[in-house]
Amino acid sequence: MASDTQRILARAAREVLPGQIVNLGIGLPTRLFYHLPDDLEVLVHSENGVLGCRPRREGEPPDHDMIDAGGAYITTRPGASVFDSATSFAMIRRSRVDITFMGAFEVDAAGNLANWKIPGKFSPGIGGAMELAQKVRRLVVLCSHNDKQGNPKILARCRLPLTASGCVSRIITDKAVMDVTAEGLAVVEIAEGLDPADLEAATEAPLLIDRSRLGRF
Repeated sequence: MASDTQRILARAAREVLPGQIVNLGIGLPTRLFYHLPDDLEVLVHSENGVLGCRPRREGEPPDHDMIDAGGAYITTRPGASVFDSATSFAMIRRSRVDITFMGAFEVDAAGNLANWKIPGKFSPGIGGAMELAQKVRRLVVLCSHNDKQGNPKILARCRLPLTASGCVSRIITDKAVMDVTAEGLAVVEIAEGLDPADLEAATEAPLLIDRSRLGRF
C-alpha cells in the first residue's frame, strides 16, 4: 500500500498538463519531480533562475553550479535556460508560470495560505512564495491533512501569518482532494477506504461533499 506521501504525490502528478511551466515549492512539492512521467513535455521552473529543471538520476554526479531555490542539486533537460533572478521573477509577476505546488502549515476555506512562519520558531523568511502565490495562474497545496499532533491543517480560517490571501485553487492531502469555491471547500475525491464522516472529523473547515459524485484516489 502506498504511503500517505506517495498518495499525495501520485495524485498531484495528475494536475500537470503537457506544455505547462511548472514551479515546485520547497519541501514535499520538490519530490513531485520523481512522479512526473519521463515523456511528459513540461518545463519545471525554479525561481532562482532556471527553466527546464529535472532531478538528478540515481548515480548521476551533482553539478555544484546547479541548485534549485531550496538549495538541492538539480540538472537540466535539453532546451533549458538559466538566467538571473530578476528575469525569473519577471516571469512570475507577468503570470508566465502556469501552476505552482506549495506545502502548507495551514490553508483555509477561503483559499488563504500560511506556509512560511510559525511564531516562536526559526523561519528563513517568506521568500518567493509570496509572489508565486499571488501571480501564478493556479496554486495547488500539497500537505498532510493533519499535523504530527493530529491537529487539522485545513481550517475555517488561518491563524498563522498569511503567505497570500485567496490564492489556493486546489488542496491535495493524504485524505482528500478539495477545491476552493465561493461556497466553501468542495471535496472532489477522497482516499480509498476513508469514510466521508471520518474526513469531516479530521477537518476544521466545513466541507461540501456530494457522495453521488465523489471520486476515490
